[in-house]
Amino acid sequence: MVCVSPIRLRNEAPFTEVVAGHPEFPLLIALKIDVQRRGLNYTRRAMDAVDPARHQIYMWEGVAYPHSMLLRDGTTILAYPQPRDRNPYDVDFLDGRFVLIDGGEVVETVDLWPKPLYYDKKTRSGLPMKEVVSARPQRLDIFASSFCHFAHVDDQGCQFCPLPHHHSQLRETYDLPTRLKSEDVKECIAEALKETGRFTNIHITGGSVIKGHEMLDAELDYYIKLLRAIGELFATPRFPSQLLASPFSEGQLIRLREQTGLGSYTSNIEVLDEARFNWICPGKAHHIGYREWKRRLVRAVEVFGRGNVGTGIVGGVETAPPHGFVSESDALRATLDEAEDLARQGVTTVHTVWAPQKGSKFHDLKTPSLDYFIRLASGLQAIRARHGLSVDFDDYRRCGNHPDSDLARLQ
Repeated sequence: MVCVSPIRLRNEAPFTEVVAGHPEFPLLIALKIDVQRRGLNYTRRAMDAVDPARHQIYMWEGVAYPHSMLLRDGTTILAYPQPRDRNPYDVDFLDGRFVLIDGGEVVETVDLWPKPLYYDKKTRSGLPMKEVVSARPQRLDIFASSFCHFAHVDDQGCQFCPLPHHHSQLRETYDLPTRLKSEDVKECIAEALKETGRFTNIHITGGSVIKGHEMLDAELDYYIKLLRAIGELFATPRFPSQLLASPFSEGQLIRLREQTGLGSYTSNIEVLDEARFNWICPGKAHHIGYREWKRRLVRAVEVFGRGNVGTGIVGGVETAPPHGFVSESDALRATLDEAEDLARQGVTTVHTVWAPQKGSKFHDLKTPSLDYFIRLASGLQAIRARHGLSVDFDDYRRCGNHPDSDLARLQ
């Protein structure tokens, strides 16, 4: 194998040096974080070894890539292809195994996600089931609506978010509707559940819709219809599920709880600092506001119960120039202080790793250091432990996109 030195535009410490400074932090979770922040480059040999009959694949910028990977401890890596100037990890295929390579050296073996059986089928209306309901190793994902009022109407979408761009391409490729029909979703879920024992949770999300007699009523009505259709597949009143949606009012939350079998509710605030939230998420700031978003999360605990309400942040985006925190220490302190305030009131906070993507307004920016993300993940898990909060609906098996919730299984 010819070793090619990676392009390093950042003045960063090597991976081994960073993790040596955190001896209690699991090595494989640190690797997951670093791969997520730097991204991936699949070699031709790796792409040739991908078997569409066995492996789960997805379309990214018009190319079919493996959907994701598993490390040998079951940790999921959800990472996207990145150009060479981002210093991505290489994925190669050597001696019959997929491997991660950094700086020309093999650092780990990985497995590709296995494809569910229902991925080869279509709904009665002719839609590919894999595009209606996608799968993680133990979770079914429904991206119910690609329309987001903040991005598509106000042009005030979250500046880190590439999803409107990505999902518009996906919808065009497969001729999918902007909003999925409940009968198509129900049909796909029913087919997936035939794979006994594989899936443990159903996750539903989509863009924000502010229309209605009360703001967000239209979005709420749609999710209630969708959840009720899915609920018909279960014998019990409630089923293992997570809705990631806009911050509904108390009355709307009560309707959601009473009229569906929903198990847990999440509303992502994205940034735990009011000034940075106002800049990074202008649409959310204009229509809801930072303090009102937090207040609604806390009220949701009264409806769904402690341990069943969460929020997500895009970890690291709070350092984005020119208005983000200049100091990583200041950014970490502000974020964890706000997460602690939410935890005291029963709200769980998890983070994803910010990796600037094509299609977002922040596409040409750089992430903070690996050290920052290790401290952020450790800090969020420590907060949950102090306040006795569960993260079962977003743990390493069901979601796999949160390094901090990966840590929950170790305590």
